[in-house]
Amino acid sequence: MLKDAAYWIAIAHMPKWNNLRINSLITKIYIDKCINLEDFFSLDVAQWSDSFDLSDENIESLLKAKSEIPNNSFLAESLFNQGYDIIPITSPEYSQTLKNNLKLTYSPPLLYVKGNKQILFEESIAIVGSRNAAEISLQFTDNIAKKASQDYKVVVSGFAKGVDKAALDSALKYKGHSIIVLPQGILTFGSGFKTYYQQIIGGDVLVLSVFHPKAPWMPELAMARNPIIYGLAGEIYVAESSEKGGTWSGVKDGLRKGRKIYVRKPEKNEPNANNLLIDLGAVPVDKDGKIDTADIPSNKADIDDSTSNLQDIIIEIVTNQTLTAKEICEKTNSKWTPKMMSTYLKTINIIELVKQGKSSKYRLKDTLDSQLSIF
Repeated sequence: MLKDAAYWIAIAHMPKWNNLRINSLITKIYIDKCINLEDFFSLDVAQWSDSFDLSDENIESLLKAKSEIPNNSFLAESLFNQGYDIIPITSPEYSQTLKNNLKLTYSPPLLYVKGNKQILFEESIAIVGSRNAAEISLQFTDNIAKKASQDYKVVVSGFAKGVDKAALDSALKYKGHSIIVLPQGILTFGSGFKTYYQQIIGGDVLVLSVFHPKAPWMPELAMARNPIIYGLAGEIYVAESSEKGGTWSGVKDGLRKGRKIYVRKPEKNEPNANNLLIDLGAVPVDKDGKIDTADIPSNKADIDDSTSNLQDIIIEIVTNQTLTAKEICEKTNSKWTPKMMSTYLKTINIIELVKQGKSSKYRLKDTLDSQLSIF
């Protein structure tokens, strides 16, 4: 991998290029043209333009990236000598969970890691929340981390103060595994590596970054890290959120992408925005992470006296169309209110909520992403 590392670092951090543009080019290089990055960067400008349909502006960015390859070679050698590794999106070691959740559009083209890479293939959850979380939120975090560790699920953490740090420490307390997703370059996490040295070499912790290895902590990187936390997790639990900040924006972004997100149902008069997130489509859960079914009627068969399998009826209805909760009520002749139906729909794993303008609609999940499955 050392031979190709300099080229991967170059293409992963192309100036002014987003992940979709980078991943689309990688697809053309490896799948359409059947060459590798070293071969690609050895082509001249005319070949880039003719074979890859690149504009002058694109080529200018590529030339700048190419000029960094000698420096990247020294950087890559230093990374490997210090026990770090890189995982490109074409590698079988790349997290399939991350690919499935973020798709070609948002998946980072390159991961920088240190620790037990096998953790990327284990079932996983993320527990997120405010930096200044209340005690009840920290207890919820501990409950979820304990259950996850008992179930051999990895706890994904952003290593921020509050809920993130509590989730990491609880997972390790209960002898579980954790992924630390950094808001900075992996080479700038020196104190963290010292703190968790034993857990890293013991195989319980994987440290991961998607930013340039020398990038310092910055607020914008902390915000950009949040989708990676959510993307690495099979399940997402929210202990506490305000109406702004990383948790709030991360959950809203996750809901827009069709992720099922579980939010702790707050006690009365709690000063947080948990109920607002539930109104936006998150699934309410109790202090132990169990789905709160208070708004669901006990008789789920009330839709059709001739059929007791409500879930199958709904899945059939939304298989080829996207509908609001009200429309589903009407099509099933349900006596439920749209709010009751919406609450129930959130409990069906293969149905996802999507936003269309001001409307919240439901459809059957499409878990296929042919553009990424080729790698």
